[in-house]
Amino acid sequence: MPQIDQAFYERVVRRIRGMILVLGATGVIVLAIWQGPRAGGGFLIGAAASYLSFWRWQHVVESIGPGKVRRSAWLLPLRMAVIIAVGYVIIRITGVNQAAAVVGLLLPGAAVTCEIVYELIHGT
Repeated sequence: MPQIDQAFYERVVRRIRGMILVLGATGVIVLAIWQGPRAGGGFLIGAAASYLSFWRWQHVVESIGPGKVRRSAWLLPLRMAVIIAVGYVIIRITGVNQAAAVVGLLLPGAAVTCEIVYELIHGT
């Protein structure tokens, strides 16, 4: 199996994180102007959750390999359950647009698609 270029991996992850932030900020502004602050707030909650999720999965992937400290197998599902519960409570209490929050959760997929297009064009 070929060795993975660590610098390439770091550049890709940095671009994806940046794209999530840019797409999230753009979506919040556009939705807040177009649909109102509840839609913008919902998208902001979804975008923040998706960024945290991407960040967490990045750490999960990086922890796989020899010489890494193993943690309990229950730690990741427990964290995810807490994040879901907190998100549910925030959405219920604030009354933000739930559909906008769900769309905000799709940002990592959009950012990865943008990264694929970027790599196809630039081929770095």
